[in-house]
Amino acid sequence: MTALELRASFSLASIFALRMLGLFLILPVFAIEASRYPGGDDAAMVGLTMGIYGLTQAMLQFLYGLASDRFGRKPVIVFGLLVFAAGSLLAAWAPSLTWLATGRAVQGAGAVSAAVTALLADQTRDVVRTKSMAMVGASIGLMFALSLVAAPVLAGWIGLVGIFALTGLLALLGVAAVIWWVPPEPLQHKDQPRGRLADVLHSAALLRLNFGVFVLHAVQLAMWLALPAMLVKAGLPRQDHWQVYLPAVLGSFVVMGGSLFQLEKRGYLRAVFLTAIGLTALVQAGLWWQVDAMPGIALLGGLLFVFFYGFNVLEASQPSIVSRLAPPASRGAAIGVYNTLQSLGFFAGGMGGGWLMKHGGASGLFAVSAGLMLLWLVVAWPMQAPVTRGH
Repeated sequence: MTALELRASFSLASIFALRMLGLFLILPVFAIEASRYPGGDDAAMVGLTMGIYGLTQAMLQFLYGLASDRFGRKPVIVFGLLVFAAGSLLAAWAPSLTWLATGRAVQGAGAVSAAVTALLADQTRDVVRTKSMAMVGASIGLMFALSLVAAPVLAGWIGLVGIFALTGLLALLGVAAVIWWVPPEPLQHKDQPRGRLADVLHSAALLRLNFGVFVLHAVQLAMWLALPAMLVKAGLPRQDHWQVYLPAVLGSFVVMGGSLFQLEKRGYLRAVFLTAIGLTALVQAGLWWQVDAMPGIALLGGLLFVFFYGFNVLEASQPSIVSRLAPPASRGAAIGVYNTLQSLGFFAGGMGGGWLMKHGGASGLFAVSAGLMLLWLVVAWPMQAPVTRGH
């Protein structure tokens, strides 16, 4: 990677990290803390408050991507981060669960993922694109692991109000990074003919990737509705779950770094991609098998390691492939549609996973998750790896 590509990758990964840390810090403590608000005794409302972020983000994600094609990436990113910060501060002020849900909805309206990913694609060559996207994926994974450790401590110190205020501050730090650290954006996309959304929606290859990211994030969110209880059943107290999560996340990054990039260079990207889907399906099947057994901590940790490996490979390679398959003039729109399906996957995973837990228990949840992953494997099978340019 060139010095400019390294700077772009590190700076844009830091923006993702700052934003995602604020979001992930909420996850381990939200259900308990939200119950203390007026109206917090309504479990359905608590679930809606948690999931509405993904819904509003899904509604606006591709519009941000489209806007970034036409008005420039950095102005759109700064605007979205300011909206996200405003939503965080509104949630910090919220006197009731209804206002908290409103703040979460405004947070979701700051849907900058598509514009950030498109800018990273603009500033990197095809040959290093997957590595750059992997740096973003690694930053997100590390923030998730950090949040699992830090969230209970922060909730005890500053409460949910303080965590939301901290989230707003992190978003403002992201604005500073965009203005003063991220390299100037290339002007090439402003000089090209405007792309059409129809070009994105009529591409079978892009549609396969959009279906895949929906399934991946629906399964990822749904599994956390059942997995913590399995770890408790295995004898690990909730406050010690990070002892399983953190090694699994960090180990998966090490193995991914030693396999994905080398195999991609040798022309095996399709094989790695399909293998990652298959491994993730096997993890869901393994968790399904363990639901009614007495699960061991070592086995669950091993399954989590395999899951994070498959998830990180897919998280790194999918947006890279999207950016390489999309017409250059429609790159922001293509990544916007992709991120829209990603956000809808989060929303569907939370709402659908909760319904499955209520009516079918953890067994039903993991069975459906395994089935969805196998369906994705069938849908993805015809894929061809994009031609790499920019050597």
